[in-house]
Amino acid sequence: MRPTIGIRHEDKSVWERRVPLTPDHVRTLIESHGVDVLVEPSATRIFPDDAYREVGATLTADLSPSNVIVGVKEIPAAKLLPGQAYLYFSHVIKGQAYNMVMLRTLLDQGCHLLDYEKVCDDDGRRLIFFGRHAGLAGMIDTLWALGQRLKLEGVETPLSEVKRAHAYADLEEVREHLRGIGARLASAGIPAQLRPLVFGFTGYGNVSQGAQEIIDLLPTVELTPAQLEQGALDDVDPATQLIKVVFHEEHMVAPREQDHAFVLQEYYDHPERYQGVFARYLPRLSALINCVYWDTIYPRLLSREDARRLGADPTSRLRVIGDISCDIEGGVEITLKPTTVDAPTFVYDPATDVATDGLEGPGFLIMAIDNLPCELPADASRSFGDALVGLAPALAAADFAAATDTLALPPALKRALIVHQGRLAPGFEYLQQYLEGVAQA
Repeated sequence: MRPTIGIRHEDKSVWERRVPLTPDHVRTLIESHGVDVLVEPSATRIFPDDAYREVGATLTADLSPSNVIVGVKEIPAAKLLPGQAYLYFSHVIKGQAYNMVMLRTLLDQGCHLLDYEKVCDDDGRRLIFFGRHAGLAGMIDTLWALGQRLKLEGVETPLSEVKRAHAYADLEEVREHLRGIGARLASAGIPAQLRPLVFGFTGYGNVSQGAQEIIDLLPTVELTPAQLEQGALDDVDPATQLIKVVFHEEHMVAPREQDHAFVLQEYYDHPERYQGVFARYLPRLSALINCVYWDTIYPRLLSREDARRLGADPTSRLRVIGDISCDIEGGVEITLKPTTVDAPTFVYDPATDVATDGLEGPGFLIMAIDNLPCELPADASRSFGDALVGLAPALAAADFAAATDTLALPPALKRALIVHQGRLAPGFEYLQQYLEGVAQA
């Protein structure tokens, strides 16, 4: 049997147009690696069916002959095929309750599951991800939100011309448009009541780097957190330049013991020894762009109490929060819910602890779309597929009937094996506790 991969049609959201492999990637697999590719027809996929057919793929609604079926988002439990191998973002590794029925079905039907989130190198670095494109789209939408909020306040700026990420044809159009907006900001000047216009970015990983790519298209000067806190603006013209500040872990937390130095690895190993200190920067920010992973063991960046203090502080400048990480009631505790491409923002009122959809009302405007990369489907898919295509031939040829310890997969993929032959794979047995009470299929 020839090695075969199936590409499924995404059906989780009407906005989900991404693919794990583009037609160019499929051509490479067919012509250079002898892999057969089956593609489920789709009227919404960013790359049309004909583009796959032209490179040699077979269009079919039946993907069962595939050695492995690849997708992007979760597959509904009812659509899982017995004994089939899958690769997609399953969102089960934290024991997410909403996906436990899907996981139970994979186990009961003797399936095999690999998850992109766990495809890592020897040092634990993820190899296949959409993080940069989440940052790109999230920053575009945050600029749009700020421009619209200012317009409602009666403050006209060129930022009101920024479009939503999905309204641009591609990243090249984004870059061209924002450079033009930046030139008008520099020439017309930033309104006096907004100066200095400060954008704070948490983190320095792929998400943050993507977000910073967008702000850097505007006339921007970067300051350190210390310079921001000290008001050291000597090298900035706030009338024509935006300020960018990037915060690392040592700016967000500090040791509980006063004489104890910050040690990054200690913070990760013993977060209980540290406390959050990020609140001291918040009043100086115009917009906060949150790009860091958060878990309950870590201090928050912005708590409800912080929001109440900011809301009562007449000197606070914080207007907009782009919570790209979108951990609900997490690092940014006032992110009470995710937003959607159709309804991208809500306003959080710290006085009432209420979120109101839209752009208007007292409080902080929050953008927290939880599937941001789908707004840049072509660019995101190309980048994603570039990372996946090199691993795909081995995936297509793998014998999933082999024992787990002899299963021939590259180490990066072997680490991503969550379910094998209907059992939780080594390292993922802990998920059994989250399956308790979930009915068997």
